[in-house]
Amino acid sequence: MHLSLNGRSALITGGSKGLGLAMAKAFAQAGGNVALVARGAEALARGEAEVREAAPTAKVVAIACDIRTVEGCEQAYNGAVRALGQVDILVNNAGTSQRGPFLEVSDALWQDDLDLKLFAAIRLCRLVLPGMRDRKWGRVINVLNIGAKAPKATSTPTSVSRAAGMALTKALANEFAPHNVLVNAMLVGIIESDQWVRRHAAEKRNITWEDWKAEQGKPVPLGRIGRAEEFAAMALLLASDMGGYVTGTAINVDGGSSPVV
Repeated sequence: MHLSLNGRSALITGGSKGLGLAMAKAFAQAGGNVALVARGAEALARGEAEVREAAPTAKVVAIACDIRTVEGCEQAYNGAVRALGQVDILVNNAGTSQRGPFLEVSDALWQDDLDLKLFAAIRLCRLVLPGMRDRKWGRVINVLNIGAKAPKATSTPTSVSRAAGMALTKALANEFAPHNVLVNAMLVGIIESDQWVRRHAAEKRNITWEDWKAEQGKPVPLGRIGRAEEFAAMALLLASDMGGYVTGTAINVDGGSSPVV
């Protein structure tokens, strides 16, 4: 099966590293053009260079902005349109794992989490959907986590923000399906990324990264943590014409970890 994004342009938030960068590489190698959006200019420059190396003929633009704000979302969208002409594929991937005991989570932390994970997706969808609707082709992929379906104790605010993202996915899928605009969610389990590298470092245990990964993967039914490239492959299918009959669904990409389908 050949997956092609020839002539398509994607805007990927959280695109400078981890899952976002893996998706950007996969999209570019499939013939697409990509706009990488993140806050850190240095990480963005490194990410842009990696994508260009992986796909030398692709158009690639890096946009440093804060999508927690209205102005940041507009900056991301306008920058992508200026560089690539239009946005055919939106990947709402930005987000960190903010969690803790419910009684200790402040209003400020709740607001920050909702601004980054929910309102950024809402605002960017509001910007890209009119063009997708008019062209009768579009893809929106919301990157969530398996806590959206099965939240655990001390998982707020992230599980609540992600659950709202899943509801947004279904509502938009139903509304825009008549215009051939497909909206899906991908739910992350434990997948190798910069976030897990930081967690390994923060534990300050005398254990190598490879041994730590093996340890973390033991509870996963497949017996290992996932690779970013595996996640990107699923995203590429959903973004391509070969995924043209899939919309309004939330796919677990978790090695079987989720207790619900």
